[in-house]
Amino acid sequence: MVSKFFAQRIVRFLIGGAIAAAFNLGLIFLLIEKLGFNTPVLRNLANVISIELSLIFSFFIYRFFVWTGGVWDAKEVLFKQLPLYHLSAGVAIIIRIFAIFPLLDWLRVNYAVNTLIGVLTSATLNYLISDRLVFKSKSQLSDIHSPEGLEPSLEDSIDTQLSNFSQLGLLSIVIPAHNEEGCITETLESIVQILDQEEINFEILVVNDNSRDRTEEILQYYSSQDSRITYINNYYPNGFGFAIRCGLENFKGDIVAIVMADSSDDPQDIVRYYHKINEGYDCVFGSRFIKGGKVIDYPSHKLIINRMANMFVNVLFGLGFNDTTNAFKAYRREVISGVSPLISHHFNLTVEIPLKAIVRGYSFATVPITWRNRKAGISKLKIKEMGSRYLFIVLYIWLEKYLSRGDYNLKYIKLKKSKYSKF
Repeated sequence: MVSKFFAQRIVRFLIGGAIAAAFNLGLIFLLIEKLGFNTPVLRNLANVISIELSLIFSFFIYRFFVWTGGVWDAKEVLFKQLPLYHLSAGVAIIIRIFAIFPLLDWLRVNYAVNTLIGVLTSATLNYLISDRLVFKSKSQLSDIHSPEGLEPSLEDSIDTQLSNFSQLGLLSIVIPAHNEEGCITETLESIVQILDQEEINFEILVVNDNSRDRTEEILQYYSSQDSRITYINNYYPNGFGFAIRCGLENFKGDIVAIVMADSSDDPQDIVRYYHKINEGYDCVFGSRFIKGGKVIDYPSHKLIINRMANMFVNVLFGLGFNDTTNAFKAYRREVISGVSPLISHHFNLTVEIPLKAIVRGYSFATVPITWRNRKAGISKLKIKEMGSRYLFIVLYIWLEKYLSRGDYNLKYIKLKKSKYSKF
């Protein structure tokens, strides 16, 4: 029986192919009808250009929408995956034109049926070749879907990384809150309920970020009822990044998870983070866009921008992780010290912390998570204001990775220390 995951992938593949075909037709129309490619030679050139651009476009659709995860290193994409994809598509087209069409024509099959069979067969060949040749890489574990594959950033083996750790105790939940009177009660109560059920030792630290509604009043009530819930007023200028930084300077636990105040993050995923950290990883990153992940009521325009931004980060750093911009992540205490000082003032902090952790050599695991759009209040993220700030942080950390010569990377720091300790 075809698995649900396989069926979903096939459907996505067909949707991606339809989008690429529409892109191809639209591009040909633009070149010929609007840009004047009207002579026979120019029409052939228009066809070549449109086919090539459509192939590249469909590659990224499949890479982004069908075969998620895997290696996103720029060299891997440009010099291996794209050429192999061209080969895959070329083989499928050649077989369709020179084998399937002539055979069906010889059998006197109706032209429309001939075309349909040829297109479906070509698409099947393209899928099979792409699945086995293009989008598989040695970094993916053979029997594990890429979402569940663990991506430690140090070059040591997983066994070495996980062999020397002790069970961590107190879990800190840091929650930034700005005008969240409509959400904060549900957020606190649901987290407390789940963590109590799991018998996890925890504290919740809410950072009141200059709220002008009843948020602080609610926090006062809960902190008086449960000693594990505390709050502080953000002593930095108002802003999401500053509020997170304030919380990260004041938590007490061995592990810290950054959680949103609007109940968008599932408390059950906090439990998964806690146990995964206790397997020995330095960080746990959740993704909403891998097998097992889920988004509910995500605004379509934000979803498109989110996916494009994450694809850019993936290609630039070669992460194999597709949800860097999501704030909901967990870290060991020493990771927060290791990525400091933090410089982001706004939502770009959600990118700064995990990228610094990866670039500086901390190990991480990726797990699927569920995200729900807020039921009350207004989102604080202003996309128009954040584009250049996200880009600044991404390029800043990219420069650190490639130009700092390992000055901030754990592995190189350890090598330097061992070298100098001999003298």
